Amino acid sequence: MTALAEWQHHLPLLLQLIRRDVAARYRGSLLGLLWSFLNPLFMLGVYTLVFSTIFKSRWGIEVENAGTGVFALMLFAGLIVHGLFAEVAGTAPGIILAHQNYVKKVVFPLHVLPMATVGSALFHALIGIGVLFLFELFVMGSIPLTALLLPVVLIPFVPFLLGVGWLLAALGVYLRDIRQIVGPIIAAMLFLSPVFFPLQAAPETLRPFLMLNPLTLIIVNVRKVLIYGQWPDFGPLAAYALLAGLFALVALWWFQKSRNGFADVL
Repeated sequence: MTALAEWQHHLPLLLQLIRRDVAARYRGSLLGLLWSFLNPLFMLGVYTLVFSTIFKSRWGIEVENAGTGVFALMLFAGLIVHGLFAEVAGTAPGIILAHQNYVKKVVFPLHVLPMATVGSALFHALIGIGVLFLFELFVMGSIPLTALLLPVVLIPFVPFLLGVGWLLAALGVYLRDIRQIVGPIIAAMLFLSPVFFPLQAAPETLRPFLMLNPLTLIIVNVRKVLIYGQWPDFGPLAAYALLAGLFALVALWWFQKSRNGFADVL
């Protein structure tokens, strides 16, 4: 609870770490930060070509003013959410190992490092959402006003990402094999989430299990507010926020409890 109470005190440090993480990713490249915009734009073009032109895929539902790129639009919205999870889960296990010089500094708040990873992932997700908006204007001719409710959908997702970051960061110190375990889990989450298909396309017997996936509710509601022009599911999102908050608290407690042994292991 002390770590949470001091978040305002650590905010300048957190912002500095996020800026450093973002800059480090493109350091030395010719186009620099512009790649954070070009990469999702390139992938969106690939999705459109493969699914809308080659496979001639359809989402299976009617969307007003939708063209042939609607499948790519739906797919990209789901991939943004999965990409958030993948970046945090893929980076967190090695975050403490990459900053061993901070471990022996008693005054340094190590729990801020996973928070910076989440902040960096959110930065890239927001750029992806900007690309999605541009593509949506091209495909559908407009962006629904419900897009303003996107923070209502993403805010409950943030505590879950923080919990994943703190949990995997601590485990990564004691269990070096966790990186090898996380990779297949990230891939499995991609195909066990409604990224490539609408939730309604799954058999009714499997839908309850898909809803247990922490990405499913967020993906469904991101599409609702950004593409369908529908209100988000406020009740389920509130319940999600509560459970995600509890998970984050437990993960932070575990991180703070286990950090005492970091120096001995490293």
